[in-house]
Amino acid sequence: MKRFLIPLLVLLLAFPAHSQSRRPSHCIAIANANPGFEYLHKASFGEPLADHTVRLSYIDHSTFLLETQGGLVAATDYTGFLGVRDVVPDVVTMNNAHDSHWTSFPDTRIPHVLEGWGLKGVARDHHLDLGEMLVRNVSTNIRDRFGGGAVVNGNSIFVFEVAGLCIGHLGHLHHEPSPEQYAALGRLDVVMAPVDGGLTLDRATLTRMLRRLRSSVVIPMHGWGSFNLDAFLNDMGADFELDRKGVTSLEVSLNSLPKRPTVVVLEPRFLREPEE
Repeated sequence: MKRFLIPLLVLLLAFPAHSQSRRPSHCIAIANANPGFEYLHKASFGEPLADHTVRLSYIDHSTFLLETQGGLVAATDYTGFLGVRDVVPDVVTMNNAHDSHWTSFPDTRIPHVLEGWGLKGVARDHHLDLGEMLVRNVSTNIRDRFGGGAVVNGNSIFVFEVAGLCIGHLGHLHHEPSPEQYAALGRLDVVMAPVDGGLTLDRATLTRMLRRLRSSVVIPMHGWGSFNLDAFLNDMGADFELDRKGVTSLEVSLNSLPKRPTVVVLEPRFLREPEE
């Protein structure tokens, strides 16, 4: 009995008491990892996926598509346009710090539209269970664009729990998470991080945060050009492997996570019609 109680006690002590009231999440688990990715060199949205595998496709700026084996589709920081191909996601997430992260007129066919900003400072509390995918959020503050201080709960870090993985999208993050927010996030196997160097997080804060998260895969976004991206990669190079193959999407599973944390650079591309 003692050998079961000790790991349980360690797990409980890792999280503050007030965070234990959150709904259960498997993101606290650290996955066993094997080397290797399966990269998609062509636009392969909608093609079959292997068991327990997720496809992540970089669309533009901070918008990614996540696809599951069962056909669920999620879009992050949805702006209303994914490309010329008519795709209706099952769920979209949005943050409204800037109009490149949301739309006032989402496609009415989308079943679930999750806004990341609070109402009158009250944090959103999303916990959308789609069976194959769970979507939840952790609220953070943003800077007032007019210099008047902080907008409380103006942003959300969205977490997608799918195929045994925990995939996080930092949104328009303006500050390092508090200990309580780190605890609520849990273990992120894959994280999409803004690397513009100032409009969101400054690079020193971002790299400190990513080193603490120790996610197996970091995908840069919100770069505003090659200068910022190159500076970010230079900052991360000492502790993370760098992978820059010029592809637009990747397939990842629990068993294909790299042994050493890796920055994977994806090239953005809007959806196109399937090739003949």
